[in-house]
Amino acid sequence: MKLYAKTIPQTLPDWATTVTKSADLFEVEINDEHPNFQSLLEELETEIEPGTIGVKAEDLCSRLGIEISNPNLYQLVEQAQTLISLIATHPDYKQLLGLGYQPDLNIADASTALTYLQWELERNREPSV
Repeated sequence: MKLYAKTIPQTLPDWATTVTKSADLFEVEINDEHPNFQSLLEELETEIEPGTIGVKAEDLCSRLGIEISNPNLYQLVEQAQTLISLIATHPDYKQLLGLGYQPDLNIADASTALTYLQWELERNREPSV
């Protein structure tokens, strides 16, 4: 499991590792099978909504001293477009296509949907004339 954070404490538990670090974002890899992490999850477990038991990300991050990054939608769409491009050119994906993989919706459909979303975001950013 990965978390993307704005801030992290100087020392992380032994089941959490900083993978990448940039000026405004830390990528933290969590070994979610580690017994100490499992114990923490059990301790933080709560009823999220009627009939649904789990752990709120807010509670987990608070306990770890991590401030979660909350990028704006436009940034997320740009990141998704980049990931879709990487998927489309990945050898494993190309191999699946070669073996006859034909989903109802494909990578191009996903990219088009994100492009439409980008256009809408840009249109709503512009001041009305």
